[in-house]
Amino acid sequence: MTNETPNTPGLSETELREMTVDDLRRRAKDDGVEGTSSMKKEELVDAISQAYEEDRGDGGDKGGDKGGGEAGEPGDRGPDDGHLRTGDQTSKSLKYSQEITSLDEDPERAGRSLATTSHEVVRRWAEDRGGVPATVEGTEHGDHLGVLRFDFGGDSENLRHVSWDEWFDTFDARKLNFLYQEERKDGNQSTFFRLESPDREDA
Repeated sequence: MTNETPNTPGLSETELREMTVDDLRRRAKDDGVEGTSSMKKEELVDAISQAYEEDRGDGGDKGGDKGGGEAGEPGDRGPDDGHLRTGDQTSKSLKYSQEITSLDEDPERAGRSLATTSHEVVRRWAEDRGGVPATVEGTEHGDHLGVLRFDFGGDSENLRHVSWDEWFDTFDARKLNFLYQEERKDGNQSTFFRLESPDREDA
């Protein structure tokens, strides 16, 4: 296979582009690239190439931009473009919820049950309420995050703050859906949310 990357001998972007996005994400993670869940194919190829250059000690001229930015920034709808994930354990709550795929969409009415996989929607919802991405300490599995939560500034001592990249990497790896409300029926802001897996009863 022809190597189209003269700055990275031993690495072919042609071969990388023939890989699936999932395989590229795994390769990028193995190379130490963060925030892979928000990257598109070309961004993954660029990030892998840059990581390869840095490993060889000659990648300092290109800067540190991986092209994807931090997960959950505007424009990041996630690998499923914000659409819901369904499976054998899909709940009635999810089926009756309004699907939201981007920041441009609004609830049909106050108190409406909503659902999404869009990173930008989840992050905006949490940050509007002062939420910080977190995991429940003691529920980790080796190097993997445990139960995903948001810290809204309460007194819970068993929440450990994590980065948005880590939070969304885990959210996508577990193929979760984000069920939530923007407002209660009385019009007041709601902090209700639930994470649900379509493939098992407990997320």
